[in-house]
Amino acid sequence: MSATRTQIYLTSEQRRNLDERCLREGISLAEAVREAVDLYLASTQPDAEAALDATFGALPDLEVPPRDDWDDERPAR
Repeated sequence: MSATRTQIYLTSEQRRNLDERCLREGISLAEAVREAVDLYLASTQPDAEAALDATFGALPDLEVPPRDDWDDERPAR
């Protein structure tokens, strides 16, 4: 595995909890941080379909001006 050295700052509490977890699980600090980063990246992938489903019809009364009015200098109605 190719790796890149990275420095991070943790609060005292974060470091203490992380050290305890590493000791309990018998893993290195680096391994625990890599695991946490992998979990974070896997859980933050946007789901476009779910976003569309969640917002569909959210503004049913929205009135969009015709394209001809888009460049018009008049204030919005």
